[in-house]
This record gives sequence, structure tokens and C-alpha cells, in this order.
Amino acid sequence: MRGLFQQCCYFTASFLLLIAFMSPAAVDQVAAAASEKVILLQFKGNITNDPYNSLISWDSSTDQCRDYSGVFCDSFGNVYKIVLWNTSLVGVLSPALSELKSLRILTLFGNGFTGIIPPEFQELTTLWKINVSSNALSGSIPEFLGDLPNIRFLDLSKNGFQGEIPSSLFKLCEKTKFISLSHNNLSGTIPIIINNCLNLEGFDVSFNSLTGEFPSQICEIPPLAYLSVRNNMLTGRIEDQVSNCQTLELLDLGSNLFTGNAPFSALEFANLSYFNVSNNEFEGQIQPIQTCSEKLEVFDVAGNGFQGEIPMSIVSQCSGLKVLNMAYNRLNGQIPVEISNLKRISVIKLGNNSITGEIPEEFGSIELLQVLDLHNLDLNGGIPDSLSSCRFLLELDVSGNSLQGRLPESFYNMSNLRILDLHKNDLNGSIPSTLGNLSKIQTLDLSQNSLSGSIPSTLSNLSNLSHFNVSYNNLSGQIPAFSLQNFNSSVFSNNPGLCGPPLDQSCTRDSKNSESKRPKLSVSTIVAIVAASLILIGVIIIIILNMKARRRRGREDETMIIESTPLASSDSNLIIGKLVLFSKTLPSKYEDWEAGTKALLDKNCLIGSGTIGTVYRADFDGGISIAVKKIKSLGRIKSQDEFEQEIGRLGSLRHPNLVSFQGYYWSSTMQLILSDFAPNGNLYDNLHGIGISDSGTSSGIGNPELNWPRRFNIALGVARALSYIHHDCKPQILHLNLKSHNILLDQNYDPKLADYGLVKFLPLLDNYGLTGFHNVVGYVAPELAQSMRLSDKCDVYSFGVILLEVVTGRKPVEGVGGNEVVVLCEYVRGLIERGRASDCFDRSLNGFVENELIQVMKLGLMCTSESALRRPSMAEVVQVLESVRSESEG
Repeated sequence: MRGLFQQCCYFTASFLLLIAFMSPAAVDQVAAAASEKVILLQFKGNITNDPYNSLISWDSSTDQCRDYSGVFCDSFGNVYKIVLWNTSLVGVLSPALSELKSLRILTLFGNGFTGIIPPEFQELTTLWKINVSSNALSGSIPEFLGDLPNIRFLDLSKNGFQGEIPSSLFKLCEKTKFISLSHNNLSGTIPIIINNCLNLEGFDVSFNSLTGEFPSQICEIPPLAYLSVRNNMLTGRIEDQVSNCQTLELLDLGSNLFTGNAPFSALEFANLSYFNVSNNEFEGQIQPIQTCSEKLEVFDVAGNGFQGEIPMSIVSQCSGLKVLNMAYNRLNGQIPVEISNLKRISVIKLGNNSITGEIPEEFGSIELLQVLDLHNLDLNGGIPDSLSSCRFLLELDVSGNSLQGRLPESFYNMSNLRILDLHKNDLNGSIPSTLGNLSKIQTLDLSQNSLSGSIPSTLSNLSNLSHFNVSYNNLSGQIPAFSLQNFNSSVFSNNPGLCGPPLDQSCTRDSKNSESKRPKLSVSTIVAIVAASLILIGVIIIIILNMKARRRRGREDETMIIESTPLASSDSNLIIGKLVLFSKTLPSKYEDWEAGTKALLDKNCLIGSGTIGTVYRADFDGGISIAVKKIKSLGRIKSQDEFEQEIGRLGSLRHPNLVSFQGYYWSSTMQLILSDFAPNGNLYDNLHGIGISDSGTSSGIGNPELNWPRRFNIALGVARALSYIHHDCKPQILHLNLKSHNILLDQNYDPKLADYGLVKFLPLLDNYGLTGFHNVVGYVAPELAQSMRLSDKCDVYSFGVILLEVVTGRKPVEGVGGNEVVVLCEYVRGLIERGRASDCFDRSLNGFVENELIQVMKLGLMCTSESALRRPSMAEVVQVLESVRSESEG
């Protein structure tokens, strides 16, 4: 110990002696280096989660300039750059960083930082670059950022910043070259003072809730090359303002509310490569152009009100085009053959117009074509064989036309094809067996045609197939085995000659004929086969019993069962059941439950009845209430084991916007599901006022407490719940019975999604199909109602209807006298197309901002697109809703 003390004294003395002989500047440098290490360690101290150990090298015993990951020092040993991107760090930004007097670059994008940008950062006058994109920062954009004189690059995108864009941000921006504020919750207008940024090359404010008109001052910035205001609520005419942005390379005005003529003069800008004015309210004809930038690659005018023919000048002048998107307009005429001269074109989208004629044979010469979307036009003739030469084609959609003739045998040449949608045409002949060579295909829809013959057995080779439909044809013969039988019967329906699983129609006649042709077996052979079969069956039975026993034991170990008690049935005291509780908040003593199902299913406590079952409220001492659902039918559930497995899986899910499963009860004659009770009822009754009041009568009046901020929060909460079961649960969970009746409201009107994951309990139509959707009229996606194609996009459609329901206060389907009905999504779409969006709003609604309602309605219409492929995912829906800021919230 004494020796160690002597060593410490020796090193201390040596260090002091070394300092004594150092110059004052060197001493200051050592002190500054030690101080900067402390600052960096303070930054690390504010990190609460470092999943990839990105800061493991940040240690007090190591050198920050040489050893700290992501830290860079200049020749004087001062930290000038910190780069920690996509490291998933969680925490708050340390104010101590403001003391790094030489810091020029701070790059922290792709993390989970929360809170605000510390006001101390105003001391970082040396900063050139700030990139905190893709975090969870919030609050207002700090005004002091405009006082930092050396900023060249400012990226605050993909955070939760709110409020208006401060004008002060553009006060001292002479050196700034790039500003991105996209994917936040910003509101208000774009400050006209932006023209102070004389060297600005890129400006991106997309995916916010900005309003007002497009400021012409933006185009006074000499070097501006990148401009995106996509997905806001900007209004007014824009043609003249944009004509002055001569230096633009990218112009994205998509998804706003711009009117009048589109700024087609921009196509003549010498450097323009990207032109997007989609999903606005532009109208008139697409103006011919005299010249076109040789660099233009993307021309997107989809989702407007353009009329007339496709102008030949776009095709002849813009020879470098890669993407041509003119879908969802009112264009007529024929498809110009000259499009095939665009040798670099990879995407052609002309769907949902009034275009006539035939598919040009010459399209087969477009070597790099990847997407050809000509759906819902008025095309006739046949499908050109030449398209088979497009070997890079990923998507071919010519559905909803009047195409005739046979399917080309040579389609197998398109070996990269993922989507082949030919439904709703007049195609005839047989299905080519060569389609079985399309090994990468995921969607194959041949329904609603006049195809005949058998289904080729080669289609069983399509292992990646997730969407398949041949219904409403004239097909015959036995359905091939293997993967095709994994689809339900509806995808083969309305083909009178088809037989075999999954259809109920057996192929008995064929089997008898084939039976007569089989050679007879000898008695000894039959005896041997029977004996071997009995032995094999015995082994299988033993294995199955062992597996079930292990599974049962595993479940009992893993499931949080408070008590498994025989519960007397309401039918007879001789019939007992099994009660399993997932929650410790529920009573666990036998006497709390001993009254049996009579207490749980008190008719005076009836809450409602739906497709799956009848729901009662059960109350316990201590103010505890739960909802008890008595299952009407087990649907596809075959046994107690399967019932317990399904409910046990759902009981493990936890999300603030999901109704939690509290337990279940099983007996041979009755099955119950226990879940959270929501005191404010369901969304449907709160919106439409048709719930049963205490007097047993229909109130007929919506709940005045359901103002716009609450409705918006309900929509966002349900979207998050659906995104969770779609994207975070493995395997994915679908709802498929989504309606406003199944959105429950707690005491604070926060939403709780109910009946998720219970699709197996829906009543059976046959062995594979489902019925019981009569209570969901107006909510059901077209592909689910017509052909039972199950996917998460079915839930997206239903959610879109709910969004429209929330904004308009109308029911999904309403009678207007006689036999006429109004379908909500068609009603809203019609009014918006006529420029009367505000006529859609619920007149009893209060506390709203009009532009917010318009944004939510537009999202609802996107979700209710006729084609599932054109609907967003629920993760994308959440992102859009989070970008729509409700000014009345909070």
C-alpha cells in the first residue's frame, strides 16, 4: 500500500513538473482537451439506451480524438465533427455540446432523441451543419437557429416539431445551401423572407400541414435547384410563380390544393429532372410544350382533373423520361404509339381515365419497362404477344377493360413479373401452363373473364403467390393440389365445372373412372398395407398426444393463470368449465366467481350484440368492471385446445389502443371471452346517436362531447393499433371485421380497438369461406366482399371508411328514400371533385380547422381506393396522420 502511494506521488510530481516546463499555449491546449472530453461524457450521460453499443469506446480513460467512435478532431486537438447516424441512441440532447467551441458538424440523424433542441446551442456559432433528422424531437423550431451565421446545412426533418416556421430562421442565411423541415407537424405559411437565403440550393417542407399560397419570393433565389412542398394544404394558383424558378432540377408540388393551370412551363427549364404536380385540383388540358429538358426523368400529373388527349409534345420532346404517370384524370383519345420511342421509360401509368383503342404492339420494344398500368380504361382488342419481350417487367395491370382473345403463351418470358392483373375483361381460351414458370409472381388475378379448360397443375409451382383469383370464368376439372388449395373457395367460385378441394364439389365421376382403371391388389398385399397402416396410425396418435400434453404444460407455465376453477354453467350445475385469467387486477378467489355464468351473463347488463357474439358488463367489488363476450359460433375453431391457443396468443398483446383480453372461459356448451370494459361505449353510437339509452330507446343524437380534437385522437389511436397488429406482431394479425362499432371509448374518450384477431370465430359460409359481414355493410373492401381475398389492405379500406365517418358524421351507407342508398366514400369523392369539400363536414362538429378535415378526408379516400395495391399501409397512414396537426388539440 505504501509503495502504491509512493508511485502516485511520483506520477503527480512528474505531471506537475511537465506542466511547469510547458508553454502557456500548450497548457491551455491540454486543459481544453480535458474539458472537451468531459463535455462528450456529459453527452453520453444523457443517453438512456444505446442498443448497438455505439458509445462503448467513449471512456474517461481513452483519448477522445483517437478512440471515440464518431468523434473527429482538428490538428489542434479540438472536436470539430460529431457523426452518430443510424445508431438508435435514445435520450435528450446535452446542452453541454454548446461548449465545443470548434464544432462545425453535428450529425445525429436516425436516432431516438426526444425533447427540444437546447437553447444553449445558440452559442455554437461555428456550426456549419446540423442534421438531427429522423429523431423524436418536439416543440417549436428554435428561432435562434437563424442567428447562427455559418450554417450551410440544416436538416430537422422527420421529427415532431410543431407550430409555424419562424421568419427569424431566414434572418442570417446568406451561407445556407440546404434546409429541410419535412415530415413534421408544422402549420401556418411559408415565410416570404426566405428570399434572404441567396445561396439556397435545396428547400424541403413536404409532409406538414402548411397553409396559404405558394410564396413567389422562393423563385427569387438564384441557385435554387431542389424544391418540395409535397403533402401540405397549400392553395391558390401557382403557374406564374413557378415560371420564375428557372434553375430548378426537382419540382414537387404533389398532394396539395393548388388550382387553375398546372405550371407546365417548368418542363422547359434546362436542368429539370423531376416534375410532380399529382393529387391537386389542376384542370383543363395538359398544355403542349415547345421544348423539354433533356434531363427530365419523372413526369407525374396523376390525380387531377386534366382532360383531352395525351399531348404528343410530352412524348416527342421529353426523350429522357423514365416515369410517365397520368393516371386518375379525365383523359381521352388513344394511347400514343410514340411512347414506345422513349427507350429509357420504366414506368407507364395511365389507369383510371377514359382512354380508348388498343394496347400498342410497339410497347413490347420498351426494353427497360418495369410497370405498365392501364387499368380501368376503355381498351379493346387483345393483349399483345410482344409484351413478353419486356423481360424486366415487374407489374402488368390491364384490369377493368374490354380486352379479348387468349392469354399469350409467351408470358413466361417475363421471369421477373411480380403482379399480373387481368381481371374484369373478356379474355377467353385456356390458362397457359407456362404461367407456372413465373416463379417470382406474387399476385395473379384472372377473375371475371371467359377463360375455359382446366387450371394448369404448373401453377402449384408458384411458391411466392399471395393473391390468386380465377373466379367468374368457365373453368373445369380438378383444382390442382399443393399451394393453390391454401386459398379459400371464393377464389375458384362461379366456375361450374371446377371440382375438388377447397370447393365442396367433389370429382366423384373422375375418381370412379380412374378407380376402374387401377390394377387390383392381391390379398396378401392388402393385409400387409393394412397392418403397416395400423402401426403408423398408432405411432402418429402417440406423437400427437405427447405433443398436446407438452403444449398444455407449456401453456400452463407461460400463461399468467390466476386460478383455474370449475365454473358452474348456467345450463346445469353438472357441466363444468375452465376459467383462465390473464390479469392480476381481477378477483382471484373462487367465491367471486362461484355464481357462475348466470352472474356474468345478466340480461340486465347487456351491452350489445355483434357478428361474433353478445357482450355483457360484469361488475365486481372494488369498482372493477369487465366486458364478457358470449361467443355465438366457434367458426373454424375445432377444439378447446385451439380455442385456448387463439385467445392465449391474443392475451399476450399489449398496446394502449387495443382492448386487453383479461381471460376466457371454456365449457362444452359455452365459451366466453373476458376483456376491458369501455365506459363511453363505441364510436358508432357516439357519432350517430343510435345506441340504446337507459330507457331502452334510441337517442338519435350524436354525442356533443365528440369534438374534432377527440375525433382526431380516436382516428390516430386506431391507426396506431392497426399498425401494431399488422407490422409489429409476428405472425401478422388481421382484423377483417373493422367498423366503428368495434372502436370502444374509455373514460377519456381514448380509443380501444376490439374484436381484433377473432376472424376464426366469424360464422362459416362453407368449409373455407366466411359470412356474417351483413353488419359491416359499407366497411368491407371490394376484394373481401367479392372474392374473399384476405390481406391487411382490407383493414386499410375499412379504416378509410371510418375516417370519412369521423369527418362527416354520416353512416357508411344511408338510405335516402325508396330503394336508393348513399355510399359514404362515393358521396365524399363526388363532392370533392366538384370543389365542395366543405359540404362534407359534420355540421354538429366544433373545434376544428377546415384544412385538417380536408387532409383527413383525402387520406380516407386514398385508403378506400378500389385497388388494394393503391392503398397505403397502416404504418404509412400513421405517418400521414401524425403530420396532420390538430390546432384545437391540447
